[in-house]
Amino acid sequence: MRGALLLVVGIAVGFAVAHVVSRTPQGRALLDDLDARVQDFGAAVADGYRAREAELRDTVA
Repeated sequence: MRGALLLVVGIAVGFAVAHVVSRTPQGRALLDDLDARVQDFGAAVADGYRAREAELRDTVA
């Protein structure tokens, strides 16, 4: 129960900090850069998943 509470508090604090940081031009640029990096990482993971899935399908077929 304590772990769930800490998780919820951590998420709330993270949103509050992101909201305050996004009000400045430097903070907005920082968040935009972070968003781009997260998008790139997600695309790389998806590409790797698709490549591995294709390898496995070829092996089975």
